[in-house]
Amino acid sequence: MSLTLYVDGDRWRAHLRSVLEHQPLLVPVAKGNGYGFGNGRLARRAQWLGVDTIAVGTYDEVADVADRFHGDILVLTPWRPFSPVVDNPRVIHTVGRLEDLTALASSGRRSRVVLERMTSMARHGFTARGLRDAGKLVSTSSTTGRTSSTTGGVVVEGAALHLPLAKGSHLSEVERLMTDIVAAGLDKLDHPDKLDQRKGSTIWVSHLSNQELTALSARYPDFTFRPRIGTGLWLGDRDALSVKATVLDVHPVERGDVFGYRGRSAPRNGTILVVSGGTAHGIGLEAPTGEASIRARAASLARGGLDAAGFVRSPYTVGGKQRLFAEPPHMQASMLFLPSGSDVPAVGDEIDVRVRYTATDVDRVEISQPRPR
Repeated sequence: MSLTLYVDGDRWRAHLRSVLEHQPLLVPVAKGNGYGFGNGRLARRAQWLGVDTIAVGTYDEVADVADRFHGDILVLTPWRPFSPVVDNPRVIHTVGRLEDLTALASSGRRSRVVLERMTSMARHGFTARGLRDAGKLVSTSSTTGRTSSTTGGVVVEGAALHLPLAKGSHLSEVERLMTDIVAAGLDKLDHPDKLDQRKGSTIWVSHLSNQELTALSARYPDFTFRPRIGTGLWLGDRDALSVKATVLDVHPVERGDVFGYRGRSAPRNGTILVVSGGTAHGIGLEAPTGEASIRARAASLARGGLDAAGFVRSPYTVGGKQRLFAEPPHMQASMLFLPSGSDVPAVGDEIDVRVRYTATDVDRVEISQPRPR
C-alpha cells in the first residue's frame, strides 16, 4: 500500500562496481534524501564498496552515515561558526573563508579541513588571493600538527573544486584553478599522518568525466584527484530502478459526478483511481529543471495550458499512457482520472510512476538479492 522503489540488485551492484573500477579513488556522495535510497542505506553500500571516504551535504547528515560507514566523512557544505558541533575525528570540514578557517582552527580541537577554491559556479570558496592567504596561515601548523594561537590543530587534507554541470569540457577552468592551488603552496604541505604524505596535495572534485580526470592526473602527477560522485554512482543506470505506486481504490463515475476535496465534477464518464503517493513523497511538486531549449519552453507552456483548463498530467502511467490528475495530489495519495474505455487496474495492483529521484521520498526500497548462478 505504498510508494516503492524497486531495484534490480544484480544490475545496480554491477554498475556500482563498474564506477569504482574506473575511479578507484571514488568518494561516494550521500546527501539530501539519499538519491531516493536514504543516506543510511547509501552509507552501508559505500562500506560494501570498500572506499575510505564518503561525502555528505550537511553536518546534520553526519549522524545518518557515521554508524554505517567506518571511514572518513567529508562535509560538502562549508563550515561556519554557527555550524553544529560535530566532535568526530573522522569528519573533514570544507572551508572557504579565511575567517572561518581561523575560527575553526582556534576552537581547541584538531580539525581536518579541505580548502575550497571558488569555481565559475560562484557558490562557495576562496578567491585566488584568499587561498594564498589560507595557505600561509596553515603552512607552519599543518606540517607539524602543532597548535598555535592562530591555527590550532588544523590539518589540511587538500583542496576542493565544485564545478558546474554545464556541458563541455572543464579542463581549461580546472587548469586555471590548479595554478592558484600551486601558488598557495598546498602541494608543499606534509601531513601529520606519515603513512600518507600526499593528503595535502589531494584535489577533491565534482562533475568531471573519466576522460577529464585521466587528463588532469597526467597533467599534474604530483596531485591526487578524488572524484566526489552522487548521481552518476547511485542513479547512473536508470534501467535498474523503477518506482511503483499501489492502487488503493477504484470508483466508476459518470459525467457531472462530484468527487475530491474541492468538489470537482467528472468531465465525462470514466474512473477515479486512488493511488499511493502524494505531496509528502514529492509527487506533484516540480523543481526547476534549468532547461533552456525551445522544446523545453514549449512543454512548460503546454503544461500551463493544462493547468488553466483544470487538467494536469501526472507522473503515473496506466495502460501505457501517462494519466491526468483528477485533482491536485493529496499528502499521501493521489486521484487520477481514467476516461471510459481505459483498462482499469484492480485494488492492490501496482502502476508505474516517473519520479525525480533526488526529490522523491519513497515509503519502501526493495533491492533484489543476487540471483543464483
